[in-house]
Amino acid sequence: MEQKNDIEVFGTINKRETVFTIDDKIEPGTLVFEALEPFPGYYHETPFDTKPIYMYIALAEHYPLENIIRATQEVEKVFDEKFDAGKGFLNIYNTTYNVLRVRHLNRYDLIGALQKAYEDNGIHFLGKNKKSLKEKANIKVVKFFKLEEIDNGIYIDKKERFHAYIELPTYFEFDDFKALSNRVQYNWDESKFDAAVGSFYYNGRLREFVRIYSNKLSLEYLQQIKKLYLEKMR
Repeated sequence: MEQKNDIEVFGTINKRETVFTIDDKIEPGTLVFEALEPFPGYYHETPFDTKPIYMYIALAEHYPLENIIRATQEVEKVFDEKFDAGKGFLNIYNTTYNVLRVRHLNRYDLIGALQKAYEDNGIHFLGKNKKSLKEKANIKVVKFFKLEEIDNGIYIDKKERFHAYIELPTYFEFDDFKALSNRVQYNWDESKFDAAVGSFYYNGRLREFVRIYSNKLSLEYLQQIKKLYLEKMR
C-alpha cells in the first residue's frame, strides 16, 4: 500500500477580511463578528449557503491556547452538533480582540448554545459596548493543520475542503505579501483563488506558506501557482 505523507502541525494564518457584528441567535450582549466574504479573492465561484462560515466571538480575556483546546474537548463531549473552533486575534481600528474562531456550524441558532457550553467550561465572552459595525479587520488564527504533502513544498488540507498550502522561501509582512499576491493574480489566467499567508512548524523548522483557497486544487494547478509566486518574488 502506498504510504501518504500525512503530517499534523501547529501554525498560524494571517488574512484581511471585512467583518460585521451580529446580534441575533447569540448570547445577549456579547460581541460576535461574522466574515462578510471569507475568501475575497475567490469571487464566490463556489456559492456559499446560509450557514455561518467564519464567526469570531470576542473573548473576555486572553486565554492560553491550551485552555481553549481543553475547553473545546469538553464542549465536544456535550455539544451534539458539528463545529470547529480555534483561537485567534482580530484587529480593528488598532484595537485587538482575542477571539474564538468558529467554523462548520450548521445553523445560526446554534451560536448561543455553543457560547453557553464554552462558558460552562470557563471560557467567557466580551460584552458588546459599541454600535454595530462593518469594517476591514486583520485576523490571525492559531490552529493545528492536518496535511498531506503531495509534492515538494505543496500540501493539501485533510480537514478543510478547497484548502492547500505552498511553501514560500522567505517571510512576508502582510502588506508585502498582499502586494506579491496581487502581482501573481494579475498574471494568473486560470481559475481564481484566494490567498492568505501563514506559517507552521515542521521537522525542526518554521515553514512560511501561502494558503490557497480554490475548488481546482489539482497538483498541476498548485505547481503553476507556486512557480508564479517564486517568479514574482524576484
